[in-house]
Amino acid sequence: MTSNEFLKLIKQNNYNRILLERLPRLNLPQTYLVAGCLFQTVWNLQKSRPAKENIKDYDVFYFDDSDLSYEAEDRAIKQAEALAQDLPIRLELKNQARVHLWYREHFGHDYPRLGSSQDGIDRYLIAGTCLGIEVRHEEVYAPYGFEDMEQGILRANPKNLAPELFRAKADSYQKRWPHLVVVE
Repeated sequence: MTSNEFLKLIKQNNYNRILLERLPRLNLPQTYLVAGCLFQTVWNLQKSRPAKENIKDYDVFYFDDSDLSYEAEDRAIKQAEALAQDLPIRLELKNQARVHLWYREHFGHDYPRLGSSQDGIDRYLIAGTCLGIEVRHEEVYAPYGFEDMEQGILRANPKNLAPELFRAKADSYQKRWPHLVVVE
């Protein structure tokens, strides 16, 4: 699969297409549409299911280290929610420059300070799910390529900082997409 083929597939989910059109209006640095709304759309289409089926949320990363306050991120979250208020989706916006500040409290261990949105994408639990689309230019970021996603392979990401969480995430995907295969 090429980046252009991937983009065509994920845009068959009209929520992805609409978000890619609207998100640049937020004018946030390093903004990416990421994760499940992308690879789960592909898995749905592979099995002739509706493109939007079983997608729990639509994740967006940005990276702004000029203000690491909760208040700054909350303002951005509210702007993103307003941008998507007419869509029946759950939109999750996260400033990747702040993840290290709250990760321990939420997940129980430290997280390194990131230097970009791509650093956040690089650390997803499952290698084939490390995917993002930069919203201004619709450039695809796929550090591990598309092969695992295309073949329905769930393997731990070598950069995963929480290997104990891998199996739970893989199991959750398998419940919704039974064709997926876990490779330990």
